Amino acid sequence: MRIQSFFIAALALAAVSCGSNNSNNGPAAPAATTPNVEVTQAVARDVPQESTYASTIQAYAVNNIMPQQGSRIRKINVEVGDYVQKGQVLAEMDRMQLAQLELQIQNDELEYERLKSLYKEGGVSQSDFETAELGYKVRKTNYENIKENTILRSPISGFITARNFDSGDMFSMSAPLFVVQQVVPVKLLVGISESEYTKVKKGDKVTLTVDALPGRSFAGKIERLYPTVDAATHTFKVEVNVPNTDKVLRPGMYARVTVNFGSQHNVVLPDQAVVRMEGTGQRFVYVLNTDETVSFVPVTLGRHIGSEYEITGGLAEGAQVVLKGQSTLKDGIKVNVLK
Repeated sequence: MRIQSFFIAALALAAVSCGSNNSNNGPAAPAATTPNVEVTQAVARDVPQESTYASTIQAYAVNNIMPQQGSRIRKINVEVGDYVQKGQVLAEMDRMQLAQLELQIQNDELEYERLKSLYKEGGVSQSDFETAELGYKVRKTNYENIKENTILRSPISGFITARNFDSGDMFSMSAPLFVVQQVVPVKLLVGISESEYTKVKKGDKVTLTVDALPGRSFAGKIERLYPTVDAATHTFKVEVNVPNTDKVLRPGMYARVTVNFGSQHNVVLPDQAVVRMEGTGQRFVYVLNTDETVSFVPVTLGRHIGSEYEITGGLAEGAQVVLKGQSTLKDGIKVNVLK
């Protein structure tokens, strides 16, 4: 009986000792903390539908000035860089052939008037008069043509951009004597994405900037649309005209052309609310639910306007969207919204 009582007492002491050890295993694991977030409301407004394209300024018209046949250059009146007016004399060619034809035309004119009087009086047959009249008109046309090619005038107003011969040279038809480029207005050929084809029309306004003139912008309009789409680039060309009345835009300048396609009423969010899914490029936001949990919502982005994104799909106006604190969030997790 004494042995049995001792054994029971030992078991009781061991049980107390085990309980004491279990109570000293260390502190209990802390409960998971609720992430803090800031939210913003998704608002909708009219968003300008604009795109910017690179292009190069071109002269509105380019004329190569040269006579129809070889001849000696008598006089050069302009130099490269000069601005000339339409009809201004640029150069004069040798006048010997013109002077000979001028004397012949004067004689032909007198003979024509004499035959005309005789024909009216019946002194010349109709066939002889008509033959003489035809010859006179042919020689006069030939004279006017040579005169036009002896005194070279500019058919447009613009800058002289090339002069390939000097006074006294024999013009050999190897290159134009002058090149004149019209710069009032100038034009640009702009390649626009085929997805915008139905949004563009003749007369639409555009704005452009050039690297050569920082801080300035210029207004223009679409003058014509090309009727085909490039199968390789999936773009179509439009011709943009810019008045350029002060002549500061010059052919060859690099330009950025902004085309306005109107506006659309879409949701707009601060760009920091939009998260990019790693490895996929998919963009999403976290939307706050009424029970203070968040939902993972993929969205379709439109235009990036300053520090905001246009949302074209996936998000309704008025939704509460997480603005800060997305890095620790998961779909369905409960959050603490900071006021």
